[in-house]
Amino acid sequence: MTPPGIPVGATPGADRSTDPYLPENGNGGYRVLHYDLDLDYRVVSNRLAGRAVVTARAVQPLSRFSLDLGPRLQVRDVRVDGRQAKFDHRTGKLRIKPERPIGYGATFKTEIRYAGKPGPVSGRWGDIGWDELSDGVLVASQPNGSSSWFPCNDRPGDKAAFLITITAASAYTVLVTGDLVSKRRGAGATTWVYERDEPTAPYLMSVQIGRYEMVDLTTAGVRQRAAITPRVRAAFRHDFGRHGEIMKAMQQLFGPYPFREYVVVITDDDLDDPVEAQGMAVFGRNHLDGRRTHERLVVHELAHQWFGNSLTVADWRHIWLNEGFATYAEWLWSGASGGPSTNTHAARWHAWVAAQPADVVVADPGVDRMFDPLVYKRGALALHALRAKVGEQAFFTLLRSWVAEHRHRTVTTQQFREHAARYSGASLDDLFTAWLDSPALPPVPRVL
Repeated sequence: MTPPGIPVGATPGADRSTDPYLPENGNGGYRVLHYDLDLDYRVVSNRLAGRAVVTARAVQPLSRFSLDLGPRLQVRDVRVDGRQAKFDHRTGKLRIKPERPIGYGATFKTEIRYAGKPGPVSGRWGDIGWDELSDGVLVASQPNGSSSWFPCNDRPGDKAAFLITITAASAYTVLVTGDLVSKRRGAGATTWVYERDEPTAPYLMSVQIGRYEMVDLTTAGVRQRAAITPRVRAAFRHDFGRHGEIMKAMQQLFGPYPFREYVVVITDDDLDDPVEAQGMAVFGRNHLDGRRTHERLVVHELAHQWFGNSLTVADWRHIWLNEGFATYAEWLWSGASGGPSTNTHAARWHAWVAAQPADVVVADPGVDRMFDPLVYKRGALALHALRAKVGEQAFFTLLRSWVAEHRHRTVTTQQFREHAARYSGASLDDLFTAWLDSPALPPVPRVL
């Protein structure tokens, strides 16, 4: 019998996400292995024409399946393994019925041709995804904006490799989260090809288009570059002047940088908050003032390359594993660079948390509170409490091994609890229960 609400001939669960916070985003029944995107973008008219080839493996028999794709893009043609397929595109879902059912374990390719005027996906966090700047484009897709520019399985746990080709007017620099494979200049337009071979969540793929000049952040160690506009050059030189030192410190704390390159983009527009992507961070012009006022954000976004990007949450319940760790990295850099110590930051933010209503559970804050500052600060305090409990050597050893053992994989809070327990001479259940599972605030921890 076909379950209620599933069309006859459909596959139960094939268009259902496994993320309890955003069940309308993401799709079941398959895992994506590779995205191949060939895009042509006209900046002035904001016109995108695309061909996407999505290679996936079925994790159950499929008579139908779905991908996420925003309503501003119109689908022209869909083929599965080269054969014309029936499709329906509405309410942000591209539902596909292949000519032949797909068997369990089979690898299949879906080719989608689409076009339109891309724009962000609107939701509870505002407009997310592909967004026009005053002269160019910014893509910031966390947590559910990837479908604003390509058909995808838009959930963090389905990481895949990417090959992205973008053609745009030659006056613009095109930056994509990946390694630049080739750049071909034609009559008035340039084609850029980027490859991201590390498993990557769709929300961490980004495109930045603008009239940028490229500069080196440092000449030693990991390749670090920045895309800037001429009018921010002086402030940028000072505000990002210690970036090489920050990278070196992060590697000493967390282990080798997990990608081949790190790119910082400074848009010529103001942004509310910086944005992290795989191997990239994007800042607004307002984040530069020539006084390093926002250096903690520089640290925060770099730390996400380990916590959030290489180690990606299996679903959004575990977001403290991204934001708590990146916040604690800010405190660690402060102490290492001659600023206030981690104990000072812990005491300050503990007092701030104590003044807020005790109504957030860090390990499962709920969809409405997943970006709440309490998750960030209490998550960092939980790590400080763990450090105080297990000691300096064990704490930093477990951090580095956590990163190494889960490199380019997905992670959960339970996995971190089990991992940390391996480095403690005593049970950590009470500590994690107090800091992660209860809204009541424990006493301020102090590292000796």
